[in-house]
Amino acid sequence: MDDVIAVQAFRDNYIWLAPGSEPGIVAVVDPGDADPVIATLTARGLAPAFVLCTHHHGDHVGGVEALARRYRIPVYGPAAESIPGVTHPVVEGDIVGSDLGGRYQVLAVPGHTRGHVAYVGAGRVFCGDTLFSAGCGRLFEGTAFQLHTSLMKLAALPPETLVYCGHEYTLANLAFARTVEPDNADILTFERRCRRRLAAGQPTIPTRIADERAINPFLRTAMPAVRQAATRQSHQKSDTDASVFATLRRWKDDFKG
Repeated sequence: MDDVIAVQAFRDNYIWLAPGSEPGIVAVVDPGDADPVIATLTARGLAPAFVLCTHHHGDHVGGVEALARRYRIPVYGPAAESIPGVTHPVVEGDIVGSDLGGRYQVLAVPGHTRGHVAYVGAGRVFCGDTLFSAGCGRLFEGTAFQLHTSLMKLAALPPETLVYCGHEYTLANLAFARTVEPDNADILTFERRCRRRLAAGQPTIPTRIADERAINPFLRTAMPAVRQAATRQSHQKSDTDASVFATLRRWKDDFKG
């Protein structure tokens, strides 16, 4: 589907190696662990041009300093968060990267953390833990309103934009999506496709913005079926997108599948 390389880390993290404009040059996205990144770069004969950090959680930035020391490359990360090793703090609207490694526009997408950012370029968005396939991140530092606003910003990207998130949570998220919208045939079709990919040893990521608009309840807060499900869950009418989102996020926090 794309030539971005998935480097697996910890239990379910993905570190992404995104191809640059020159063969053999990549950007490293959210390196929670340096060792598997170095092993993959070495095995494939790749050279990193820079590091992109979406937010400060250790499973996304734990390998930053080791990679920066080894390869002497710049590290981009959100200006509103403290991340050891970041050399270039970024804010919404910045264009980052290099001619060799590719250029990315920064989007501010707070909610999961206070300063979370995403990087958009070459038909892709690297969104960390803000948007997951069929789900979204937990509210650790921000508000439901902030995260919902951030998700709507991502949902407004072109439909064919490839979505690269930070974790393999897709099947668990789809179980919740089916509970919210049991009559949504797109969810079942998407789940079958994801199960085939996992059975073949492939990640369920990337997905597309178009897919997420069709199956992700957190992007579908205006849909009547989603609003009705939120009202049943909260026992009070949810009549705005933000209130529907807040109900869904609380529901998902306690969801056992």
